[in-house]
Amino acid sequence: MRKPSLLIALTGAAVLSISLLVSAQQTATAPGVHPISGRRYAQPMSYLGADWLDRAERVNEEEPDIALDAIKLVKGSTVADVGAGSGYMTVKMAKRVGPTGKVYANDIQPEMLTLLRQRLTKEKVANVEPVLGTIDDPKLPANAVDLILMVDVYHEFSEPQKMLRKMHEELKPGGRLVLLEYRKEDPAIPIRPDHKMSVAEAKMEVEAEGYALSKVDEVLPRQHILIFTRP
Repeated sequence: MRKPSLLIALTGAAVLSISLLVSAQQTATAPGVHPISGRRYAQPMSYLGADWLDRAERVNEEEPDIALDAIKLVKGSTVADVGAGSGYMTVKMAKRVGPTGKVYANDIQPEMLTLLRQRLTKEKVANVEPVLGTIDDPKLPANAVDLILMVDVYHEFSEPQKMLRKMHEELKPGGRLVLLEYRKEDPAIPIRPDHKMSVAEAKMEVEAEGYALSKVDEVLPRQHILIFTRP
């Protein structure tokens, strides 16, 4: 008569153990919250979704060439595309800085850099250096970069403060840090809320790490262009 009771007890213990394990795993992988703004970090997009970066609709939805016009890349300059993905913006930047300039194309997923290298080979672009970074360091050379661009990337950082501090070291004095982020202020923009940012959130978080917001450009249909300067 005691066997059924023991079985029930063991089954209950097993369920509890599984429940605790699942809960711990969810806690470990749950997005964090920024300690200053209270913004919840978004989960980064996997390389398996890289086709979305190259979708035909991107031209009208984001107008990347108008964005680069607004940023005014200088020929011969050294720039970085942090969170470069498959290299959609990297190649555009490389053509704008010209053969005497250089682009560091950073990503934390080796598979993304494989796709990027394939694009560089196909388009015969020679002034780009792929860089495998980490979640807290883009691995760019110190005091060497004129401009760092992040297109719909910053909101996915799980260690934004550490990343900003490293990029501060990697930018030249007077260098620019540029964020393109979907406008959280506009609920009609069809992007999940955690993949949007407000100007107030960006200013609060980035300026806390030693940058100054020098310009907010709203020329794009869906995204803020937020230009910060390293003093």
